[in-house]
Amino acid sequence: MPTPLGESLPLKSQPVLSRDNNLLPLHLAQRQQQEAAKKSGKFSSVSESELEDIPLSSFNKGNQFSKYSDTEKSRRHQRPANLSVYAPSADRTTGYRPPTSDNTLAPSEIHHLLTPRTPMGKKSPSAQSRLSPSDPAAGQQPHNGHATGAMTSPFLDPRRKHASLDNVSTTGAQYIRSERFSLDSELPPETPKTPSGGASAGFWELAPAERRNFLMLCLLYFMQGVPMGLATGSVPFLLKSHLSFGQIGVFSLASYPYSLKLLWSPIVDAVWSQRVGRRKSWIIPIQALSGMGMLWLGSRVERMMETAGENGGAGVWGFTSWWFFLVFMCATQDIAVDGWALVLLSPQNLSYASTAQTIGLTAGQFLSYTVFLAFNAPDFANKWLRASPRPEGVLTLGGYLTFFGWAYIAVTVGLAIMKKEDRSRNTDGIMEVYRIMGGILSLRNIQIFIFIHLIAKIGFVANDAVTNLKLLDKGFSQENLALTVLIDFPFELGLGYYAGKWSSIYPPMKIWCWAFLGRIAAAVFAEITISMFPANGVTSWYLCQVIAMHVHSTFMSTLQFVAVSAFHAKIADPVIGGTYMTLLATCSNLGGTFPRFFVLKFVDMFTKATCMPPSTTPYGLKEGVTPVTAPFSCVLEAEKHRCIEGGGMCNIEQDGYLIVNACCAIMGIISFIWFIQPQAYKLQALPLRAWRLASA
Repeated sequence: MPTPLGESLPLKSQPVLSRDNNLLPLHLAQRQQQEAAKKSGKFSSVSESELEDIPLSSFNKGNQFSKYSDTEKSRRHQRPANLSVYAPSADRTTGYRPPTSDNTLAPSEIHHLLTPRTPMGKKSPSAQSRLSPSDPAAGQQPHNGHATGAMTSPFLDPRRKHASLDNVSTTGAQYIRSERFSLDSELPPETPKTPSGGASAGFWELAPAERRNFLMLCLLYFMQGVPMGLATGSVPFLLKSHLSFGQIGVFSLASYPYSLKLLWSPIVDAVWSQRVGRRKSWIIPIQALSGMGMLWLGSRVERMMETAGENGGAGVWGFTSWWFFLVFMCATQDIAVDGWALVLLSPQNLSYASTAQTIGLTAGQFLSYTVFLAFNAPDFANKWLRASPRPEGVLTLGGYLTFFGWAYIAVTVGLAIMKKEDRSRNTDGIMEVYRIMGGILSLRNIQIFIFIHLIAKIGFVANDAVTNLKLLDKGFSQENLALTVLIDFPFELGLGYYAGKWSSIYPPMKIWCWAFLGRIAAAVFAEITISMFPANGVTSWYLCQVIAMHVHSTFMSTLQFVAVSAFHAKIADPVIGGTYMTLLATCSNLGGTFPRFFVLKFVDMFTKATCMPPSTTPYGLKEGVTPVTAPFSCVLEAEKHRCIEGGGMCNIEQDGYLIVNACCAIMGIISFIWFIQPQAYKLQALPLRAWRLASA
């Protein structure tokens, strides 16, 4: 490469700047070259052996070279004419060569530090070929201790003014200047600018096809949310009058397919019909089976609920098995929809996949949880919808299941006729997908991430699983609970949209960690709220307190869910998108599902309640009811009903919920400080290739 002095140095490898930002090693070599030329009376090239002897230790904080005179030092800091610095990234083939242990620079490390400039700030043809706009490393300043984005050297200022970042994408430039950038990092894909000049597209700035795909994803996720909202929300509340906390824990096993779908996700990814489409081959039959199952269950569910608590809760297993089937169908559909979302949306808009999931699932669960509970409550119907009171609500569980059974079938027919799926080239067999899944699980980063998912929700699982049931157990009406969730819903739905946008601007795992602490705080808030339950019934101020507790908990839960979903979409490999996304989502769901059964059991285990007989003989007992004459334990729901119906009073001496919730919150805080937060930040900083399989 020709130098400003007309000499030529051999081109061998990428250059490295000196540790001091203002002093370039090649200038020192040139000064030595000039001194030798003065002594010999002519200019001569500096040999590589001479250049190897230039030590890094010769550079001090004052930008001085010890064996030069003051005059020579001042001359060394003068800016040469038409001079700029080119500092490309490390060679991806050979890698970056750090300074040697004796702090000397190899000759190959001090070449190409200077690039001749033509007038008007334009690069020479040779420089332009090395620093083309298509080069992703163009304009990068390695974040390796030798050059930083904060350089103030006069040799670098002209480069900034003319073309330092002119040809570098905005996304790339911001990423290079970030703390997460290293020479091993890959530049993120450039986000196309919107018509208004912003870096991220809003919904109305998306392409029409992507808007339609986004709305279709919302609909599919909504259909999944309907049975899930019943299985995890409304049905446990309806069972509370028949079953104890521990027996409701048995029913919680119905939600396990959503947390174990990883086991059959490779089959969903590998087996499909070329004619129907890779994802529609599963979504269409699954939704048809779900619709027929809901129609069948809708005609029998009322009677099954009544028999679930008979014989010490023996009937709960049969009732649970039918809901297990429905959740299994939803989990299988979720595998296909998650994989389809990766190709329905462009890479720069993948955060909208988690937004669609949040909006769809939230809306479906809201309808099956909040709206259904409100219209199923007799008090709500008698107060707002009826002229004469009746003992049942306006909406029954059987009627609700029947309606959405037909809705499932209608959506399935519409999807089969109106939506065409692009052809897929991935033809991996089942065993090949399992092999790839095994390779993913063998990645060290995935193993750490899975462990984080499995332990992260322990801190607030008691709040999520038991708090609302405990409110009902203490006398909080179903009508008030429906009102609470109704007020809570707009916050959850609105936050789902903005959390998706925040996750595309800020590091998703950092948002996830902030929300983690917020959920721990929500668990503490719930502990205080339950312990302050009014003895004389629910008052207006207590209802406001419960609403505030729910809004806070939902705010943090939704924020954490969207953030981690955005991170899943970011690191998932589209080639095996269904399996990759399902693996991550499965571990996240399993972290909140598997502790739930044990937490509900522990609540009964740590609760101490005694039925005290009345001081006088009770009157007006139902026929066949035996009056209470001696104290007995009334922890189980059946025993509690026997106590109340027999004229006794069930006194809670020790509330197991308060103990279990406090223990969970303490464990959550310890695990967050010790392991979760440090590891989450490390995983966030990894380049995308750290999450890829070479064979994939």
